[in-house]
Amino acid sequence: MPFKQSETWKWKNWEISWSLSKLSMIQNDINILLIHGFGASKEHWRHNQDFLGKNYNCYSIDLLGFGQSSQPNALLNYESYRENSVKYSFDLWGNQIAAFCSEVIKDPVYLIGNSIGGVVALKAAEILQNHCKGIILINCAQRTMDDKRLKRSNVLMNLLRPVLKTLVRQRIISNTLFERACNPKVIRQILQKAYPSGRNLDDELIKILYSPSQRKNSREAFRGFINIFDDYLATDLLNKIDTSIQLIWGEKDPWESLDEAKEWGKKFNNIKRLDVIQGAGHCPHDEKPEETNYLVHKFIQETK
Repeated sequence: MPFKQSETWKWKNWEISWSLSKLSMIQNDINILLIHGFGASKEHWRHNQDFLGKNYNCYSIDLLGFGQSSQPNALLNYESYRENSVKYSFDLWGNQIAAFCSEVIKDPVYLIGNSIGGVVALKAAEILQNHCKGIILINCAQRTMDDKRLKRSNVLMNLLRPVLKTLVRQRIISNTLFERACNPKVIRQILQKAYPSGRNLDDELIKILYSPSQRKNSREAFRGFINIFDDYLATDLLNKIDTSIQLIWGEKDPWESLDEAKEWGKKFNNIKRLDVIQGAGHCPHDEKPEETNYLVHKFIQETK
């Protein structure tokens, strides 16, 4: 499948890569922005963007540090500022998305995020307020390794955690982890867990994930992300948003609990529906795109 031609938007001092699919000749005012997860890019929406573009103005974007967007050096809390460095965080990415919506899309928008892209969508929606028409979270990251989720009763983890934090701050450690993870064989092994049915786990998908990792500074976004130990949880942000939210969940996600998603649905009144895709894992939009696209379209039609 040929990838869409990308555009470039200048945000602050960085270049942000994005694309638009608008295949209908009929003028419409419904805008969608697709936000990828960790290690992915806008190409991960390969089976969704053009389909949704038949009925809507469907944008996708590379978060700062990923895909073809700029990749500044990671700046951790204890480090002094250096040129072309940034603290990777959900505030950073949320502000990126909100600014893109204001400066490029310029109209109210539905935000759709997978994995950490879901948390980014929630933060952006908080900033955009009534300029966000709705949110669709696809296997949203639950961030179980965040400090706020660490149980005091877990004595071993409480003892080991300071050591872990000290280790992953070191570039020699984060670079080694990155080099081991970013090769096609390991990527395929990880995807076999993320895509339990094996559908659409093909060479193109490996390329989508592997190619950006070969850019000069890609290891810096990796270092920044693995050092996010105290940032927003989705539940921190769900309380702050009034707009309608849909949860789409792959039943067999090995990392993000369906049971926890069900608890969100009971607790937060703005979650209007939870749709479970049977047999799918962490990325149902790519593993089972037909079902995901139908559910997205249905939600938008219900809430537009």
